Amino acid sequence: MSEKRNILVLGTGGREHALVWKIAQSPLLGALYCAPGNGGTAALAETPTLDMADHEAVIAFCRDKAIDLVVIGPEAPLVAGLADDLSAAGIAAFGPGKIAAQLEGSKGYTKDMCAEADIPTAAYGRFDNAAEALAYLDTQSAPIVVKADGLAAGKGVIIAEDMQMARDAVADIFGGAFGDAGAELVVEEFMTGEEASFFVLCDGENALPLATAQDHKRVGDGDTGPNTGGMGAYSPASIMTPALIEETMQRIIEPTLATMAKRGAPYRGVLYAGLMLTPEGPKLVEYNARFGDPECQVLMMRLKSDIVPALQAAADGSVKGLVLDWHDDAAMTVVMAANGYPGAYENGTVIGGLDAVDAASMVFHAGTAQAEDGTITATGGRVLNVTARGKTVAQAQASAYAGVDAIDWPQGFCRRDIGYREIAREAGD
Repeated sequence: MSEKRNILVLGTGGREHALVWKIAQSPLLGALYCAPGNGGTAALAETPTLDMADHEAVIAFCRDKAIDLVVIGPEAPLVAGLADDLSAAGIAAFGPGKIAAQLEGSKGYTKDMCAEADIPTAAYGRFDNAAEALAYLDTQSAPIVVKADGLAAGKGVIIAEDMQMARDAVADIFGGAFGDAGAELVVEEFMTGEEASFFVLCDGENALPLATAQDHKRVGDGDTGPNTGGMGAYSPASIMTPALIEETMQRIIEPTLATMAKRGAPYRGVLYAGLMLTPEGPKLVEYNARFGDPECQVLMMRLKSDIVPALQAAADGSVKGLVLDWHDDAAMTVVMAANGYPGAYENGTVIGGLDAVDAASMVFHAGTAQAEDGTITATGGRVLNVTARGKTVAQAQASAYAGVDAIDWPQGFCRRDIGYREIAREAGD
């Protein structure tokens, strides 16, 4: 690949800012666009007004700007079939087609696929009505997990500590608490172990493992409180040993790709496996059909290779033989969220002090907007991702929190313990 590529990144979050930041470093880049973008992406890319849900408008934009590759960041447009429509229009897209994206779009679809392919995962029941779900609960014991089937921005998972909490979760999901995502639900056994995030680049047949990472889903220190879209992440995660990576590839990833290909829906793009590392070995918690957010931020900080050939290889079906180099340094990202998140929060608060963050760190914007006078305001729940590298996870943590402390945003908060398990392992505790 030698010719310049015009690239469009779709999305508004920290993941998309991190991808834009990395793509912008490529010598293969021609023009770079990010739509709709956020308060941080405009410094690196043109940010046209473009509705991701309007597939014809996206295709027309791509033709007008001679776009060579579209990188679809979030899950919703993938589940809606945008990659299929782009491909049908002759435009290369990084991301799975509509059917393959059901690995994230429907938890029940994924559980049934696991059963078909004998992929280790939690025992489960899948239901489209409350009566049958409640009857199933009567045969189970707590703790137990209740999940809205569809896309719920990382918030549709309830870990029920007792059976009444599980029954309440069933009532909430079928009562509309998660909108259309709750048309069906899955009840799963509670798995014990440590979670890890595992990413592979796929071309429909072949898969290339990426660097390991671990995120922190719960809102509070010590992994307490409700689940969120993610409050921070670090890479590498030493708990994912070479042996565990090999076992995950053989027992989880490769059977998934083979099964999806057999179903006529080959998986292309990045596949994100949320794993539970149990005494019986790694088990699949869930799949996401895109880069994790905030894991993408630490992966992009550690990726030494040019990302553009990798994205193109996945879109073109040529991942086999691809080699990616990574910095030995660790990376950490800390999410700064609006007070009240993941519940109700205030929009429009002003964020100051961004220029005071050490230049060696990177602040990836998520829920932000930039006014004409340059003022940055908060427009979402997860707002900033303060990201840093270090020789160790402990050093990366210290740098990331120094960046957090330089930012003047009284209406925001963060967890203060991101990476605590890995730092304890580094210290030999």
